[in-house]
Amino acid sequence: MPESTPEPDDMSHEQKLRDQFLRAEHSTEADAAPRIDVSEHDGNVRIDIAETAAVRSGPGPGMDEADGVEHSD
Repeated sequence: MPESTPEPDDMSHEQKLRDQFLRAEHSTEADAAPRIDVSEHDGNVRIDIAETAAVRSGPGPGMDEADGVEHSD
């Protein structure tokens, strides 16, 4: 018996997000993977880029800024 897709009203927030990411043409499971980690400590919310995120903000590996090299103009 084929698995039935839950109706949108029966889906959790995470399921709805995953469904949206996977509806795009040529999308893959990697597109729906979490990109951030959210944690709460002593009432403060911290949002970090997930270590498993395919794309991260800032300079990439091999760029001078990523290697700690500063440029002088």
